[in-house]
Amino acid sequence: MPLAATTPLRHGRHGRLLPGLALSLGLAALAFTLGRALPLVGGAVLGIVLGLLVRNLMPLPASAAPGVRFSSKVLLQAAVILLGFGLDLHQVLQTGLSSLAVTLATLSVAFLTAWALARLLKVHHVLGTLIGVGTAICGGSAIAAVAPILRPDEHDTALAMSTIFLFNLLAVLLFPPLGHLLGLSDAGFGLWAGTAINDTSSVVAAGYHYSHAAGDIATVVKLARATLIIPICLALAGWQLWRARGRDDGRPDLGGIVPWFILGFLAASALRSAGLVPATLLGPLHLAAEFLIVLALTAIGLSADLRRMAATGARPLLLGLGTWFAVATSSLLVQALLRQA
Repeated sequence: MPLAATTPLRHGRHGRLLPGLALSLGLAALAFTLGRALPLVGGAVLGIVLGLLVRNLMPLPASAAPGVRFSSKVLLQAAVILLGFGLDLHQVLQTGLSSLAVTLATLSVAFLTAWALARLLKVHHVLGTLIGVGTAICGGSAIAAVAPILRPDEHDTALAMSTIFLFNLLAVLLFPPLGHLLGLSDAGFGLWAGTAINDTSSVVAAGYHYSHAAGDIATVVKLARATLIIPICLALAGWQLWRARGRDDGRPDLGGIVPWFILGFLAASALRSAGLVPATLLGPLHLAAEFLIVLALTAIGLSADLRRMAATGARPLLLGLGTWFAVATSSLLVQALLRQA
């Protein structure tokens, strides 16, 4: 009797994902195939472009939203975990530690720039903090993590998400050709992408579009950077508690600040390092990760309502642009000073 009662609910939950998942899969398969034929463009860029075209040239049915959201979030995390099978744990730890100086420098620049520009442009401090955190750490995931602490209204959250989202898309398109123009090595580009691009999906897409080695480095640097959301959330929570002392509604929610998929990535890398993953599986695992990345980027393109972004106004976009530019240039400058590029 319990099984019969719960099965329809389970079926209904999965059924809601099917329209958006099918749309994302179809476009991603086309982008992945075209990307193989056009390696200079790549499947990730084609996935974003196809998603953008479909989303903005025709109305996306409401029934597609859950599946598109699932593809852009959960399947991206699955792709990151699969990428862990291709990296030795010693290499992961060494790359993470060697990137720490650049990561901390760009983190500081992001927060200082966001604070200064928010005051200059007269943007509310909560919105400025959301954009600063999203640019400094990991895009929409960081905004989602700090939202229960800062308690912004839905409009501010949507503005921050849209602003960060726009620069994620631009990063995938602009960073690889800029990296070649600047003559960056694979290691230099991986460190640049991992510290200067906001969202994990965009970092992975840009890194692997540059080269396989750059993609490996960019992924590790980005995941090391993402773990900094934990101390950032704790610091913001302490600040909120201090500001709200004496009020009953001032206790922030710290749930959801741990990026759990990073633990999966480390576990996969540990299995690889221990020799528990057959060598014959490494190629198929990386291919599966590559396809899931294209799928996630396609779904992100399907989520981008360009009309809504244009309607958000210039000030949040200018704040996001200024912060993003400051982070990108500071990453290159610190690398040059440390001779890591």
